[in-house]
Amino acid sequence: MTKIMMKLGQYKFSLSTAAYQELKRNSPHRWAEQNRVGRRPALQYTGPGKETVELSGDIYTTYKGGTGQLDAMRKEASTGQPMILVDGLGKIWGKWCIEEVQETQTIFLQGGIPKKQTFNLRLSHYGEDK
Repeated sequence: MTKIMMKLGQYKFSLSTAAYQELKRNSPHRWAEQNRVGRRPALQYTGPGKETVELSGDIYTTYKGGTGQLDAMRKEASTGQPMILVDGLGKIWGKWCIEEVQETQTIFLQGGIPKKQTFNLRLSHYGEDK
């Protein structure tokens, strides 16, 4: 049985598919500047900003997952629907949207088949909850 690292929609990140080696999470907070006469501007908290997650890693196409993993990510992105993100511990992160799938291919076999695909997947929180 394969241990899932994370699941986005129907796509499963695991050692036998696309195992990410790095997860970056950005959680900004918005502050509006209020000008004041004779004083420095005051800041007023206006709420959370656009939260993003970036997953990056390598796929070795001759090991289990094959060359179709990035196409599967793109297929999920092309649905145009936010997807539930759940980590391997069962924590539900909420709904997320795939904004970008980047791919770099290296170390080629005959016929131009890459042995290694490096990916970077950028997700943004859908924003229906706080």
